[in-house]
Amino acid sequence: MYDFLMSEEQLKLRDEVRDFVKWVPRQLILDMDADRVRYPREYLEEAARRNLLGLRFSPEYGGRGLGWADEVIAIGEIGVLSVSLACLYSLVSIVGEAINEFGTPEQKEKYLAPTIKGALCTAEGLTEPRGGSDFFGATTRAERRGDHYILNGQKRFIVGAEGADYFFVYANTNPGGPPRDSISAFIVDRGEGVEVKHVYGLMGTRGGGTGRVLFRDVKVPAENLVGAENEGSRIFYRMMIPERMTSAAGCVGGSRELIKLAARYSTRRKAFGVPIRNFQAVSFKVAESLTLLDAMSSMIYTTAQAIDRGVPHAYARRLVSEAKKFATQSAWEIVNHVMQAMGGIAYTNVYPVERALRDCRLIMIWTGTNEIMNLIIQHEFYKELDKPDNVRDSELDAENAFAEDEKIYE
Repeated sequence: MYDFLMSEEQLKLRDEVRDFVKWVPRQLILDMDADRVRYPREYLEEAARRNLLGLRFSPEYGGRGLGWADEVIAIGEIGVLSVSLACLYSLVSIVGEAINEFGTPEQKEKYLAPTIKGALCTAEGLTEPRGGSDFFGATTRAERRGDHYILNGQKRFIVGAEGADYFFVYANTNPGGPPRDSISAFIVDRGEGVEVKHVYGLMGTRGGGTGRVLFRDVKVPAENLVGAENEGSRIFYRMMIPERMTSAAGCVGGSRELIKLAARYSTRRKAFGVPIRNFQAVSFKVAESLTLLDAMSSMIYTTAQAIDRGVPHAYARRLVSEAKKFATQSAWEIVNHVMQAMGGIAYTNVYPVERALRDCRLIMIWTGTNEIMNLIIQHEFYKELDKPDNVRDSELDAENAFAEDEKIYE
């Protein structure tokens, strides 16, 4: 993000996060990518020790009471490490959002506070084998039986599953009812009937504990229902903001460092007797990448401020969807520009570019594919299109604007 836009407090926070990023062992990143480490719990514990988890939540539960404009700065720096580590860091914000906004005081004390303190680790049970984008087609079911629910089903592609102490799970509680009025949200402790399978050979984003979670007759106390029964859609729509904002913000730091890497390389590497930065085929890749980086940073920071200022939720959904789509697509373009500028050496593990490319491919898919982002963007725009405003009607600024016989729509 831009230094000149940050307050003194935000600059201090950024430097705190940068210090934490420097602390992360190089070997941890290598071991995660090699699948030798499947869940780096000590990484989250250290972030908690530094009071860097759950920044947006109340100090009452261990947070700092900050806003989105602050959190995207922190996540942007965390993104320097890897997509996996940025995602694990963000899970506290994502699951925490649901508990903080819809949970009971008891749920906040039992789950939110320990998560921010690093004593508990969490994961979100969203995607199912039969549905990715089709969230409301969830087949995981929870049946009420007195003072508890019986949960059956499975979730997959669950980041953090390997190390999670509890899961935030959506399940159908109204079989046969309208899909959007049949989903409920639960906090499910890891215990009897909950099985985590590490079954994925991932192309990238390794080491984040991604797995399949099976629920077999799991007894979930009724007090672990988050919000009202069959009103999980309200929570889901709210959760799209932290899920997609964190995905967008995580692109910034990694993209920035890749550009710097390519730029430094281009000043050292020579061809035809001169540094390759002298060739526009190389230096223009850096220029294009910088433009994308600055554009994504601007969009993310502006969106964060819009949320902090309480813009209507529908408009926030559009902005967040735009930010997620643009940032992740830009990050993909940047890593490809960097690889092209550096040539064949970037395709090897001499530099971290090849790992960044593998990691980067996923972020255009998770938390809603970029095609789904387009669906939301256009939907929210068309809803607002015909509302009255004070803007000049530019349709009339044509010489034959009143030729109604030419304006045939059917």
